[in-house]
Amino acid sequence: MPSNENKIYLTFDDGPHPVITPKVISLLERYNAKATFFCVGDNVRKFPDILKLIKNSGHNVGNHSYNHLNGWKTENRIYYKNIEKANKLINSNLFRPPYGRISPSQIRHLKKQYEIIMWSALSYDFDDRISKEECLDFSLRNCRPGSIIVFHDSEKAKEKMFYALEGFLDYFSQKRLGFAKLISNK
Repeated sequence: MPSNENKIYLTFDDGPHPVITPKVISLLERYNAKATFFCVGDNVRKFPDILKLIKNSGHNVGNHSYNHLNGWKTENRIYYKNIEKANKLINSNLFRPPYGRISPSQIRHLKKQYEIIMWSALSYDFDDRISKEECLDFSLRNCRPGSIIVFHDSEKAKEKMFYALEGFLDYFSQKRLGFAKLISNK
């Protein structure tokens, strides 16, 4: 993303979650921050009101497949069908491959319809081997204007994510950086 703008692009993967996602949205509101939520289709099916909350709160959504499939381990035909199944619920032309795993042929096929969004910084809020303090430190050290950072609005990541996200928002707010959602160019 352009580094000449004083913005960091916040993204959240794996939701929506009925408890965690609304709390994330509340925290973002305290900092006047916008974000993009890459949603798993099956979670959208279970919690459609949370998808509405995300959109009604001024955030953007993207597709993260229906069942969080690893593109490297999934036959192309099955992978594409799974993404399309999710898109019927999510309705976005932004796509982030789960685990960042996507093959060159999958990229060629999907970029006809989707803008594939990766990241420049990973919070590691899902990683059991690091502490919440390390998660925050890693997030702060690896972001600068134009960075796209990934957090996870999931049960597994919640403790580290909330600690790191609040510290992250506070730190970069003091540095006068804004927090933006991704907008598709397609």
